[in-house]
Amino acid sequence: MKKAIICVLAVVLAMVQLMVEPSQAVNCVDVDKSLLPCLTFLTGQVPEPAGGCCDGVKALKGLVTTTADKRQACNCVKQAAAHYQNIKDNAVSSLAGKCGAPVSFPISKNIDCNSTMAPTSTCLAFLVMLALWSCSAASRGVLLNDVEITMLARHEQWMYLHGRVYKDATEKEKRFNVFKENVKYIEQFNKGGNQPYKLSVNEFADLTNEEFKATRNGYKGLCLEDKLARATASTFKYENVSAVPSTMDWRKKGVVTPVKDQGQCGCCWAFSAVAATEGINKLKTGKLISLSEQELVDCDTKGVDQGCEGGLMDDAFHFITSNKGLNTETSYPYKGVDGTCNAKKASTHAAQITGFEDVPANSEAALLKAVASQPVSVAIDAGGSDFQFYSSGVFTGSCGTDLDHGVTAVGYGVSAEGVKYWLVKNSWGTSWGESGYIRMQRGVSAKEGLCGIAMEASYPTA
Repeated sequence: MKKAIICVLAVVLAMVQLMVEPSQAVNCVDVDKSLLPCLTFLTGQVPEPAGGCCDGVKALKGLVTTTADKRQACNCVKQAAAHYQNIKDNAVSSLAGKCGAPVSFPISKNIDCNSTMAPTSTCLAFLVMLALWSCSAASRGVLLNDVEITMLARHEQWMYLHGRVYKDATEKEKRFNVFKENVKYIEQFNKGGNQPYKLSVNEFADLTNEEFKATRNGYKGLCLEDKLARATASTFKYENVSAVPSTMDWRKKGVVTPVKDQGQCGCCWAFSAVAATEGINKLKTGKLISLSEQELVDCDTKGVDQGCEGGLMDDAFHFITSNKGLNTETSYPYKGVDGTCNAKKASTHAAQITGFEDVPANSEAALLKAVASQPVSVAIDAGGSDFQFYSSGVFTGSCGTDLDHGVTAVGYGVSAEGVKYWLVKNSWGTSWGESGYIRMQRGVSAKEGLCGIAMEASYPTA
């Protein structure tokens, strides 16, 4: 109980200094460095920092230099209170401060931010969450080591940055353990330094690899009959292309719309098909139009394609052809869930295609000809942890040919280190990879290409 009270006081100390001086949105990493020694001491695992806990508060005080907008500051506190389930409304009120000043400040998810509030900062919300987690551990008699406290702090900061809220303490503890193992894996990989790509602690860091695949990868793969039909298909319009540019980036030619985010709906197939359709439409009409994935999710459900449960790009192209086109993203916006087809909206067409063709299977040479000519839908094995946490560089990671994810090849090139790559547009938002893209090694020894990228590629015609 004593330690829990001391922890609350530690929060108050930080608040005192933030209120005594005008505030700004301080970098939470700097805040962590300032107060972590004190929080670690409160767990009973290490001696009190030289100079006492006030040194940490003074260090934090030194970071604060400008006045923050009061309403924005109030919203930070409100968000923190709603974000961390253990914060009670008005839990901290009229407590005597140490290190120089008293404090009286309510922490509540029901604060009226239109009223006048004392200035605070974005980092205050982080401090409250960080310190109260330490308090919770102390009140349970859990003695955490320095490394564990640091990881707890990182998880709290990560939760705050990504707006993650868990339903209860049990779920939070479970997610923290997953987060901790993922961080260890990512850091160990990056320290190896023998790979041309890096991983990062991204928004998927509290998901196991199995959980991640279940919500993000929805490519169903071709059945045997379709594979046989593809193998005997004779139409490949780029077969006789004899020369291609040494590099290609369709983004630079204005043929690619901004990266989108499929969320927790397994409709990667729709995003892949739409991106390829947007590309050919721009090449044919000169107009780059963002088209509707939700129309495919809702309306293309009579065959293999089943919305958030997965589908095939070829089937999507077939639907777009038979439907005589797709509506715009604006008119038929993405919801991220299966819905009922809006026939009226689906009858309005902003772009059309005449059909689609398959790239000859297991040939990166054929795929190169196609990508040199237009954006191409490709299926890949994106099931590994390295793909989940990919951050930058040319991906050469270990992967198989169990195709489970639909993406779009929008270019190719050679890295500064001399590694050939495919430029691939993903649908996991811009915080993943290189602003939503991944460069995948090109010209590997396996005929299927890295992660099976050359196995089931196709493109729309117009």
